[in-house]
Order: sequence, then structure tokens, then C-alpha cells
Amino acid sequence: MNKKLILDLTATYTDLYELTMGQAYFLAGRKDESAVFDYFFRKNPFKGGYTIFAGLPDLLAILEDFRFSKDDLDFLKAQSFHPDYLAYLKGFRFRGTIYSLPEGDVVFPTRPILRVDGNLIETQLIETVLLNMLNFQSLIATKASRMRLAAGDGLLIDFGLRRAQGFGGYHASRAAVIGGFEGTSNVRTARDYDLRAFGTMAHSYVQSCESEIEAFRSFAAARPDDCVLLVDTYNTLKSGIPNAITVAKEMERRDHRLKSIRLDSGDLAYLAKQSRIMLDEAGLHYVKIAASNQLDEYVIRSLVAQAAPIDVFAVGTSLVTGQPDAALDGVYKLAWTNGHPVIKLSENVFKITLPDKKQVWRAINDQGLFLGADVVGFDDETNIDMMHHPFVPHQSSAVNASKIEPSLHLVMAGGKIVHNPPPLSQTAQYSRERLKMLPAEYKRFENPHVYKVGISSRLKALRDSLVAQHGG
Repeated sequence: MNKKLILDLTATYTDLYELTMGQAYFLAGRKDESAVFDYFFRKNPFKGGYTIFAGLPDLLAILEDFRFSKDDLDFLKAQSFHPDYLAYLKGFRFRGTIYSLPEGDVVFPTRPILRVDGNLIETQLIETVLLNMLNFQSLIATKASRMRLAAGDGLLIDFGLRRAQGFGGYHASRAAVIGGFEGTSNVRTARDYDLRAFGTMAHSYVQSCESEIEAFRSFAAARPDDCVLLVDTYNTLKSGIPNAITVAKEMERRDHRLKSIRLDSGDLAYLAKQSRIMLDEAGLHYVKIAASNQLDEYVIRSLVAQAAPIDVFAVGTSLVTGQPDAALDGVYKLAWTNGHPVIKLSENVFKITLPDKKQVWRAINDQGLFLGADVVGFDDETNIDMMHHPFVPHQSSAVNASKIEPSLHLVMAGGKIVHNPPPLSQTAQYSRERLKMLPAEYKRFENPHVYKVGISSRLKALRDSLVAQHGG
């Protein structure tokens, strides 16, 4: 058995039905038929009013080298795939074209976020990896964004790798930065994406020493310029903080400064306030207070509302697992093939898809804020002044905007990335700027305002005609 510590991500990182459909297309002589797929989702996570789009550069990098290895082909041969199809897969490369929203932008349900153009087989085979990358990172970036809103000026650090689902923690740390986190304890992701790496100590370090103060002294000697002391191993206020103060004073005499203390249990608001008083009385105004222990956006919001003097929020499980939702319901649907638009019908009208090659326009008001309306139309439309509800008949409104900007831009052509992705710090800054353009009522945690997504008159006419044609 060939054991590997890190997943070897080749084109078999997919669901079996993608490959079986590919074989059916191939054997039917349809491998060169053209196709267009849309990626979108149907519901914002966390009962929120928006989603942060993330994962695009990782997806594009995977697709640029998406191929079947010898091990892949040997495995598929054992699964009884047709030899002619296997010969085709041996030389398979993704050569399609992708239009996408910029990573870090704010997105909303039902509107296309990404469009894939190519032949029928290649556009089908990338479905699983596309959904895997974009759904997960967008979920985590959105969760992080909510915590950023709650934390105000507080520093947010990802501490979640040990609680993540396997290697998901690798991309979760990246997505968290897009959503507003300043760094991560995850060393590998910090290395690969040039992020700030943060770390403190565990209770085991304190327990391994003869006493708490000796643990603090030895750790300070090892990390004199980046020392964070965990103060709740035994008793936070009776021993942890007094011992941290003693060591901080000793560090001062050596021309070093204690960076921070960390609270990891108990009543965080009360302990932070008492710790701040004790530190300040000792003249240690510069020592920061970090808090961890099952934080999420609601706990952080409560701590801020209580004026808890916490400078750093270290968040783990709820961030990297996207609690309580755990998944974004992004889907990938065929919209055009072999020269004509197609549609998927459903008894649930909200699952009826939008046909053809599309563009999405975002309306901006005269204050430079999002108007609260995205309009989906054909990719060749240039003048959209009316939008219709995509599912409710006879609901429409004029688009009264100071500016309407197209959302989908070319990011991959012929299977090659068109532009190098910006540094992650730049993407995070872009995301913050776009979120500032979203009015406050859409960012509420409770009962957020619903951002409208409509369709153009031309697209509505086509969709209605296809519904009539196929719906009987």
C-alpha cells in the first residue's frame, strides 16, 4: 500500500459519478460539445445576510495542473472503465475558460459567482473539486467576517487546526484571514501563504515544570521577545497573574517585555477585568490580554459589550468547522450546452435554475454603497434598468443606481490562469473594503435585511419560455 502523509491531489479527487458521466459523454461522441456551468449557492450561512467568496486562487492552481496520474488510470481500469475512455483521460487537461467574482467580495444567494465554459467532459469533471474548494473556504471566510464585525478593534487569531476536519484546517486558516483574522497558529499555512504565525504555550508546559513560576521563567528565557504566558493552569488570579507579574518585572530588568497573558477558562469578562487591574497596578500597562476557550461571534460580541479588556481573541473550533452550519450549500449547474440554453426544473420553484451564459451586475448608490440589488442577465447585456424576482411572478422593480458594475471577470483562459493572484493580505483588504460598502442592516446577526437578487427582462423571458417548454 502506498502511504502518503499529504494528499496527492490529482483528477481522481472527485466523485465517481463525474467520471461515469464523462465516460457516457465520451462513448456517445459528445466529448467536444460545448457547455457552460454556473456556481452559486441558495442560502447564506449562519442565518446571516451575506457571504464572503473565498478559495478561488487555490481552485485555479489545482485546475491548471488537473490531470490523471498512472496510479489514477490503473485504479480506474480496475473499476472497469472503458479502455478508449482511459486513453482519453491519460492526456486529459482542463482547457476551459472561467469567469469569476474577485476573491474576497461579498456575495448573495442564487446569483452566479463563477462561470465555467469549456467542453462537456472537462466542465463536468471539475465539479467536485470546485465545490469542495469554494464552498468550504467561503463558509470559513464568512464565519471569520462575522467575528471581525463582533471584535471591533480586537486582534483575531486562528487557533483551530487541532479541531479541524483533517486537512481542512490548512485552507481554513487561509480563509479566516480573508474574513478578517490577523494570523494563525497553523505553521504550515502561515509558511505557504506568508501569514503571521502566532503561538503561546499549553498547560502541559506549566505542568511539566516544578512550579508555575519556574515554567514562566524558563519560557520567558526561551522566548524573550515574543513571550505569552498561559495563566489559568492552577488559579488565574491567585497564582497565574501574580507569577506573570513577577516574571514580567524580571524581564524588564533584562530589557525585555512580556507580550501578553492568555486566559483559557472561566468567566473571561470577569477574569480579564481583574487581570487588567492587577497588571496596571504593577505598571504593566503594555501587557496585552488574550482570550481563548470556545469563542464564536456571539461570545466575542458579549465580551465586547461587557467592556472586557481583551486585546486578542484566539478562536478555534467554531471558526474552522463553520459551526453551526458546517457547510455552504453551493451548487454547480449546467446552463448552456451544444449551442442552446438549458434549465433544471423542480417542484420547488427556488431550485429552478437560470439558463444561458450570464453576467451579474451590482448596483451602487450615490454614496458609494451597495444599493441592495444584484441583477443577473445575459453576458452581452449592457443596459439593465429593470429587475424581476427570480421566483415570484409579477414582482419587479426599477434599478435606480448611480453605478452598475459587472461582477464576473476572466480569470482563466485555455486552462491557464490569466493573472497572478494578489497577496493574501491584499485580498483581505479588498474584502474589508467591499464589506464596508454593504449597509449595516445586511450585517446584523439577528434578522438581517435580505439583499435582493433579480433577473433582467430578457433573461426572465427566456427562463419563462423554457419552463413552459419543459414543464408541460
